Amino acid sequence: MKVSGFTFVRNGERYGYPFVESIRSVLPIVDEFIVVVGPSEDRTEERIRAIGDPRIRIIPTQWNDGLRPNAAVKGFVYGQQKSTALFSCTGDWAFYLEGDEIVHERDLPLIRGAMERYLHDEAVECLVFDYLHFYGNGNTVAWSPRWYRTAPRIIRNTIPVWAPKGLFFLVMVNHKRGRYPRAAHTGATIYHYGWVRPETQVHLKNVSIARHWRGNVVAVDYAEVDARTLRPFLGEHPAAIRDWLPRADGLFRARPDHRLTPRERKHRWMMWLERQFGWDLSKRHYRLVRPRPPSVAPTLIG
Repeated sequence: MKVSGFTFVRNGERYGYPFVESIRSVLPIVDEFIVVVGPSEDRTEERIRAIGDPRIRIIPTQWNDGLRPNAAVKGFVYGQQKSTALFSCTGDWAFYLEGDEIVHERDLPLIRGAMERYLHDEAVECLVFDYLHFYGNGNTVAWSPRWYRTAPRIIRNTIPVWAPKGLFFLVMVNHKRGRYPRAAHTGATIYHYGWVRPETQVHLKNVSIARHWRGNVVAVDYAEVDARTLRPFLGEHPAAIRDWLPRADGLFRARPDHRLTPRERKHRWMMWLERQFGWDLSKRHYRLVRPRPPSVAPTLIG
């Protein structure tokens, strides 16, 4: 079995992404790691090369900054970059990580085992992970239907797959139509640190995204959040990210006088339904076709 890792990045240092830590976290279980690097004004490519691992292959690309974020093309450039990286993978499985996503070393044998178990099970087209979205600091996890709780990150590399707008994977049924991939769960977790970065760097990233995704740039203020969506993290962070994480004490505090947005009011209602009926109303871009493995991991959030 051959495993490819892949990602794309542009100005990763400028925007505060732990992209080096992300790559390092998965290197022990991949045979190659493809990094598509867009034109950057910082040391992104230099820092990737400094990892010094021969399995890493860098592909320089250009971004079509002329595309404007209308309904037809918004986010399309991200799909181009993600798919360029995927199409360059040569493994049986292709493991995608974004520049702010980390794999815990504890989960590496579990992930490798899932890839081996489903290698010849053609009904399984992708492998799914649980998600922890850290918010404000490393002690706090955002938990509501707004924050996807599971997502596919490993895709079978012998089927026609496309990544529209960079958001998810579609298996192409024909040249006009795609569907979500059929999935099995790894039993492992992805640790997402995008909302722990300094607000100034998140704002810079949002300005860049606005050129390709949406026209308006909203000011970043972590404290403007529904406090009911914040939960304490009870676990241990992956070794790869511990030196990167800013030091913080206690749960991140939302602004006491925060006024709920219509979207937050909707999510409160959805969370009530989840508590009442045991549902999970977060988004899923896959269809589970194999039973989820019994959890052996410790409780990670309060």
